Amino acid sequence: MKAYCWFLGPMFLLAACGTLRHSAAASPAPVFEEHFTDSTLRLDYVFCGDSNHQAIYLQGLVKTGPWAGRRHNLQEPLLRGNGQVQVLDPSSGAVLYSNSFSTLFQEWQDYEEARNVPKAFENCLLVPFPKHTVRVEVALTDRHGKVSSRISHIVSPDDILIRRLQPNGIETRTLWEGGPIDGAIDIAILSEGYTASQKEQFYADAARARDAIFAHSPFSERAGDFSIRAVFAPSQDSGPSIPHLGQWHNTLTDSHFDTFYSERYLTTSSLQKVHDALGTVPFEHIIVLVNTPVYGGGGIYNSITIMGSSHPTFDVVLVHEFGHAFGGLADEYFYGDQAETPYPADTEPWEPNITTLKDFASKWKDMLPAGTPIPTPVDDLEKIDVRRVWHTFTPEQKALLNLKVGVYEGAGYMEHGVYRPVQECRMKINECESFCPVCTRALNRMIDYYTRK
Repeated sequence: MKAYCWFLGPMFLLAACGTLRHSAAASPAPVFEEHFTDSTLRLDYVFCGDSNHQAIYLQGLVKTGPWAGRRHNLQEPLLRGNGQVQVLDPSSGAVLYSNSFSTLFQEWQDYEEARNVPKAFENCLLVPFPKHTVRVEVALTDRHGKVSSRISHIVSPDDILIRRLQPNGIETRTLWEGGPIDGAIDIAILSEGYTASQKEQFYADAARARDAIFAHSPFSERAGDFSIRAVFAPSQDSGPSIPHLGQWHNTLTDSHFDTFYSERYLTTSSLQKVHDALGTVPFEHIIVLVNTPVYGGGGIYNSITIMGSSHPTFDVVLVHEFGHAFGGLADEYFYGDQAETPYPADTEPWEPNITTLKDFASKWKDMLPAGTPIPTPVDDLEKIDVRRVWHTFTPEQKALLNLKVGVYEGAGYMEHGVYRPVQECRMKINECESFCPVCTRALNRMIDYYTRK
């Protein structure tokens, strides 16, 4: 991809495009209370472009509720993601806070439409509210982990144009409280496509979502590290829009099927409406429950999990998508080789559960039994239609496919050149009940990153 930088006016500082800058190693770890208040700064951006370039524009700043994020491990995100946001001291350049994320915009760039027309996508990033003037940098990276666009701008906490949100009166119920806001990982579950008369249905669906997450290891053992709140705001119409049927509904966050012209891809691109609805509710992760029995949804790392709430596979698919959004886990299934892969051979993916073998030592090499061949041949069980007969397997057969760690070719949508850690996993097929050992370790590491000093 070409590297583009955009200048947004005299108050913004333009940073050169190139590689991600990390000044944290040269500066001492910041103390949260020295630089930030117990409030959240929402940064509203527009990411735009086409398949050949990206651009970032600042749209607005919003002060919301209490800061629900990390107060330690401030300088480096655990995973690289497809983008990073950094809060820096404007004088020394020291990193005061950093986080990573991915976006629907970058996913769209892989589609044919992006070759023919430029588009713009909303994105909302959360950082702790600064006590003093800071510089904020946001960088987007390409498939090779190289910065393709970056914006840098000054934020003053006294800026009169920072919109101050007040409680919006939207009803919130605590579904699970594992600890205080500054200690637990806070998840907000938001209603979408539920009318006023369907409020209790939403809360029941939100409780199902909570139970689905905690039914899976490692979340079941780590429930005390999470708090979950359900936020109900009614929509005028019931259910999402379905463009291919000509159905356009008036809903809270404008969710719809046919994302990127794929009938079953259910998303919302109105992220500001999502965040406005959540208002001052403390959260680090968002789950949007869409009132529909039709299969659909998605999970975008450190952005959003969105799911249709009434399909029979709701429980297992929700956990799969939450694996993407919370843990940064990649899809381990594959369709066959594609002309353009999101995982080129010369770059190690940032997702912890797949590898191109470019830097396998950074992945699960330490978990391989001695003498494991690379690539690892699949077992005879894997050579049949596993999804069709999974329910007939014994616990021992399931364990063979789910727990035997190796380096199995086929992952990240590619049949060749990308490798997964086990033969079957929650991140590969809906039928598999469990995350594999590598995904479980990755999720535990993420939970520790949020909660352990």
